[in-house]
Amino acid sequence: MGAPAHPEHPGRTTAIEAELGRSGLLAHTVAIEARPAARAELERVHTAAYLDALEVTIADRHQGWLDPDTYYAEGSFTAAVLAAGAAVECALAVVDGKVDAAFALVRPPGHHASADRASGFCLINNVAVAAAAARARGLKVAIFDWDVHHGNGTEAIFYEDGQVLYASMHEWPQYPGTGARIDVGRGPGMGATLNVPVPAGTESAQYLAAFRSVVRPALVRFRPDLLLVSAGFDGHREDPLGGLALDDDVYRTLTLELLSVQPKLALVLEGGYHLPALARSAALVVQTLVAAQKDDLARPNASASVASP
Repeated sequence: MGAPAHPEHPGRTTAIEAELGRSGLLAHTVAIEARPAARAELERVHTAAYLDALEVTIADRHQGWLDPDTYYAEGSFTAAVLAAGAAVECALAVVDGKVDAAFALVRPPGHHASADRASGFCLINNVAVAAAAARARGLKVAIFDWDVHHGNGTEAIFYEDGQVLYASMHEWPQYPGTGARIDVGRGPGMGATLNVPVPAGTESAQYLAAFRSVVRPALVRFRPDLLLVSAGFDGHREDPLGGLALDDDVYRTLTLELLSVQPKLALVLEGGYHLPALARSAALVVQTLVAAQKDDLARPNASASVASP
């Protein structure tokens, strides 16, 4: 049983999958089977005490609230662990050259989950678990977060890690109230956090201009071995939880520009709560990923993988 009228619900991924099927894109992708993230993978970014408490709480109470925004049901822990595992599988499939690019179409989202706390619909930080898996192989990882909300959990997890660049463009002011320009990392991570808050009403042209002048140069300078995206689509002008005015095509353009920085690209679904806009935008990203391998944006081909629990 899901939370009545809660914006984060199974229909989100169902809508994306339906659009991928309707458009014929699924036939041009390779499915990556989701698997539960191993405990050791989770503990690279979350405390053992938090993971234990989260599992026990959900098992004992079956449904309830972890904070005023974050609902859980009986299968939520299993879903969250599968989502994290799918993110890892997508990232490592790209690293290992098994696929050209990948998109983990998973829920619940993750970028608000910190080392020891669930928040903002997020239980486990999927993109952080994937980044840590790549870091365990000695790779430099960049995370670009284009969700309308700042990924406070991801930032906190890597705030002192100079081998993970976290760059976020997000609406300000907006939940969760973090992500100031002056927050740039600490200690060994100084300079490896980049926040670009933008005001409500920002349109695609303005957003892309800020990306090109601030975020893209930072990604180029960092020279990551793997580029991950916290791909939330709640910056879309039709989304009920955000105040930006982005259109569908901005996500295609961002994907192309990120591929030009580092072709080893894996995306992990975060927010996006207007189902038609979410489905269209996510499908456009998948089309861009598969088509870019032939430099033919009119025709998708079998070059990307999609993972969905």
